[in-house]
Amino acid sequence: MKKNCVVIVGPTAVGKTSLAVQVAQTFNTEIISADSRQCYQELNIGVAKPSAEELATVPHHFINSHSIHNEVNAAVFEMYALDKINSLFVKNDCVVRVGGTGLYIKAFCEGLDPMPVINEELKQEIINQYNEKGLAWLQNEVAGQDPVFYAKGEIKNPQRLMRALTIKLFTGRSIIEFQSAQKKKEILIL
Repeated sequence: MKKNCVVIVGPTAVGKTSLAVQVAQTFNTEIISADSRQCYQELNIGVAKPSAEELATVPHHFINSHSIHNEVNAAVFEMYALDKINSLFVKNDCVVRVGGTGLYIKAFCEGLDPMPVINEELKQEIINQYNEKGLAWLQNEVAGQDPVFYAKGEIKNPQRLMRALTIKLFTGRSIIEFQSAQKKKEILIL
């Protein structure tokens, strides 16, 4: 029998968790959260974790699974989620994925582009220069160093600009050259 993952996404406070619980109960399965903050044990305010009743009704994963002292990012989530879904597929034909962190959903559904490991000193130098000189400086640097990204990228997002500049300076290649993810799974997205 074919294995399926139902992915439930949407903006904050629209009822994703309660829908996920209903779907999981219907398929007698478990839920994997795709929220970038609900995984932290120490965060309980402002993260909208499932209620104690919801957690008791259906097993949830990636809720309170990590400490704020652990590095958790989309790549960590992707590995966690793929390992967890494979173990759940041993006993379940369907698994429910729910969350509001778009990059985490993308990481699971499409995979992440392989990015080079960057020199931390270079990364910190660019952060320091951005903090000192501002967004206009950063935009000009990226426009001059990586016009390909500048033409296609989010030029008002300092995090993405700094990442693009760091990769270009470290590898000599545009970040666009590393962005080539293909869909790797068939998933029903609600």
